[in-house]
Amino acid sequence: MPHFFINSKSIGNDVITITDRENYNHIAKSLRAKSGEKLLLIDENEIEYKTQIISIDNKSIATKIESFQKSNRDLPYNLFLAQSPLRSEAQSVIMEKSTELGIRGVYPVYTDNCALRRCIINSKIERWGKIMYEASKQCERANIPVCFPLCDMENLIKDKKFDRVIALCEKNTGSSLKEYLKTHPVKTGENILLLIGPEGGFSQREFNIMHENNLPMLSLGDLILKAETAVIVTLGNIIHEFGK
Repeated sequence: MPHFFINSKSIGNDVITITDRENYNHIAKSLRAKSGEKLLLIDENEIEYKTQIISIDNKSIATKIESFQKSNRDLPYNLFLAQSPLRSEAQSVIMEKSTELGIRGVYPVYTDNCALRRCIINSKIERWGKIMYEASKQCERANIPVCFPLCDMENLIKDKKFDRVIALCEKNTGSSLKEYLKTHPVKTGENILLLIGPEGGFSQREFNIMHENNLPMLSLGDLILKAETAVIVTLGNIIHEFGK
């Protein structure tokens, strides 16, 4: 069933009226939806409405609410990703797949071995946010993750807004992610930042920063993974270990 984000102000008398141009164009023009077809709509309060289209004119779409409930498509903890942006489609894959895997937000981090220049990264923030928005619709998420502005690793680690920060590394590791999760279970409502470097890995300066801040530096095993694969494997492991 097609899934779209709406504002609760558009609800009245068990009818949701869609007037914003993006949703209207997608539903009426791209999907060529007709009266009687079903739509899944989600508001800013994460309420999920199953609706049926009752009318479409040249400016709006009216849908009748058939049922509604609080969405359960979410994790009981808050995962954030701090990651050194990659070139081309690899970064698009990261934004899309991390959204599917429940991430709350992505912090593009400028590292010593970053594949992109700062100006290039800044120019792509809006596009990456759009990818996350579209991925949220496709996987029926009730909330939309945020692509934050470009930041530096050291400042982000010292920000203290996270309950814990975990670094995934190919070398200088103390243990594996699997071992760590067994002895450090994730708690409900916890804010966790996952730090993953570029294809070239973290520099010695960055390893020193991790040591100074007592970050657990973990491996994903003996295999050498591309950065986009490491993101998916890390999120998948955490969700598997602490999922329903």
